[in-house]
Amino acid sequence: MISLASRYLGLELKNPIVASASPLTATFDGMRRLEDAQAGAVVMASLYEEQIRANDAAYATLTEMTAGSHPEAATYFPELPGYRHGASGHLETLARASRSLQIPVIASLNGFSDEGWLDYAIELEQAGAAALELNLYHLPTDLTVSGRDVEQRYLDIVRRVRAKVSIPLAVKLLPFFSALGNFVEQLQSSGVDGVVLFNRYIRPDFDLDTLSMKIEALLSRTTDIYLPITWTALLSRRVKLSLAAGTGVDSYIEIVKLLLAGANVVTTASSLLRHGPQHMTALVEGVRGWLEQNAFASVDEVRGRLDATHLGQADMFLRSEHLHTMTDYVAQRFAATAH
Repeated sequence: MISLASRYLGLELKNPIVASASPLTATFDGMRRLEDAQAGAVVMASLYEEQIRANDAAYATLTEMTAGSHPEAATYFPELPGYRHGASGHLETLARASRSLQIPVIASLNGFSDEGWLDYAIELEQAGAAALELNLYHLPTDLTVSGRDVEQRYLDIVRRVRAKVSIPLAVKLLPFFSALGNFVEQLQSSGVDGVVLFNRYIRPDFDLDTLSMKIEALLSRTTDIYLPITWTALLSRRVKLSLAAGTGVDSYIEIVKLLLAGANVVTTASSLLRHGPQHMTALVEGVRGWLEQNAFASVDEVRGRLDATHLGQADMFLRSEHLHTMTDYVAQRFAATAH
């Protein structure tokens, strides 16, 4: 009997494949379909602070536009005591999913103000989230802001949220830090229970016909997997927090590779958007089949089997491998040209 049981953020999962935040996890029905397709857990679509503020502004405009227009009616719209601003629908969906689904439902929060991070984190916990994922997505375009300033801003957010919520806390990171390993250790010291490797910036392009910028929602490709593999392997068993690895996952093959690198769980959104939520079943059964074919009884037997703790000096090894790869490539190119 092959065991896919895994542990992430202190949560017990029936398998290590997590449906990360996407339009598929924005609704209760979408999350239920992923549970039916054997997802180990789901991360609900992110709650964006600026989107909530926009909804609040629209609601205020609608309800206040006729205020005071008649001497006998200060307003035509009664107060809604259960209305929790623009987040109300999101919180209701989260609460329903947390009550009804048998797998962990992890909330995702993307804020920009101190009040937003704290207030919504508390509301997401109260709605029943099994854990909270902080989506730290910030592009430092101000040339006066240093890398240290960015890191300190992130750490301040994490520490304040950690002081207000008791559920497990994960941080979804971008890969662009001068010393990512050190920053992960600082997050761990701040009380974070896990990190998600990695978030991605949008990919702007230029339209040469209209001479304008265009931004498309590009799904990740299998060639995007090398960065999460590298850092998962480098962090595995060197930090105590949970490691969730994603980006570049399309089949069970990428999942097995990330598990070998040391991931506690593997997250995916692009593969599910590309192939549909039923693809989750193919991923789970693919991992199960690979374990059985290679005579492994459980996921735990392969997790971290190829991580960097097996190397004496990981940095020197990677440098030497880079040199060998480039040298071999040039030699092969010249050999091909000669023939």
